[in-house]
Amino acid sequence: MKIRILGASGGIGAQARTTSILVDHDILIDAGTGVGDLTLEEMCAIDHVFLTHSHLDHVTMLPFMLDTVGADRREPVRVYAQEATLATLRAHLFNGELWPDFSRIPTSEAPFMTYHALPAGGEMTLNQRRVRSIPVTHVVPAVGYLLSGARGSLAFSGDTTTTEEFWKVLNATGDLRHVIIETSFLDADAELSRISKHLCPSLLADELKKLKPGPRAHITHLMPGREDDIMREIARHIPDNTPRRLMRGEVFEL
Repeated sequence: MKIRILGASGGIGAQARTTSILVDHDILIDAGTGVGDLTLEEMCAIDHVFLTHSHLDHVTMLPFMLDTVGADRREPVRVYAQEATLATLRAHLFNGELWPDFSRIPTSEAPFMTYHALPAGGEMTLNQRRVRSIPVTHVVPAVGYLLSGARGSLAFSGDTTTTEEFWKVLNATGDLRHVIIETSFLDADAELSRISKHLCPSLLADELKKLKPGPRAHITHLMPGREDDIMREIARHIPDNTPRRLMRGEVFEL
C-alpha cells in the first residue's frame, strides 16, 4: 500500500495545500486543495473517497474533481463518510445551487458519484487494504482513519482536539507504524484551539502521552506562516522523540 500526501496544511498560500491523502491510485482520504495537483489521469483513477468531516478545507476539491473527470469514468466515484457528513454535502454543497448534484447527474441511474454511509467505528476492506473509521472530537461530527496494508498500519487523526477512542484503537493496533495528527495553532492561541476544537502544542503533548511507544508521529494541518513556530513549540514540549512535520509529496509504503 502506497500512501502519498497531497496536502498537509491548515490553509493555502505559499505552496500550501489543504488536507488530502492518496492511497495507491484509487483511494482518496479527504479532498483538500492538494487534489488539484494530480493529473487528469490520476484523478480519473480515484474510485473511493473517504471523508473525515464536512469542513470545506477537507472537501473543497471533490466537486471540481467530479466535474473534471466524471464524464470520463465508467463507474461513479463512491464517497464514504458518516451520515451527518453526507447530509451536509447533500444540503449545502451538491444541492443544485452552490454546485450541481452529481449524485443525480447525468442521471439518477448513472451518476458521477454515489453516497455511502460509514459510521464511526465502521471499516471496509478494498483489495486487501483495510480502512477503519475512528471517532474523534471536533466541532462537527468527525472521524480519523486507520489504514492497514500488508506491511503495517498508518493512522490519521483528521481534525480533532483532546479525544479518547482514537488512542484506544491505535494502542490496540499491533502493526501501527505511523500516526499523522493535527496541530493547528500556537499555545498563545490555546483559547482559539479550545473554541475550534483543534490542537495546539501543549494539547498535542498531552495527547501523545496516551499513545504507546513505537509508531512515529507526524504533524499536519499547521496554519500557513506559523509552521516553524508551531514545530519549535512542539519540540519544547516533547524534547525526546519529537514529532516531525508532515510534508506535501511524502510517500509511505505499507
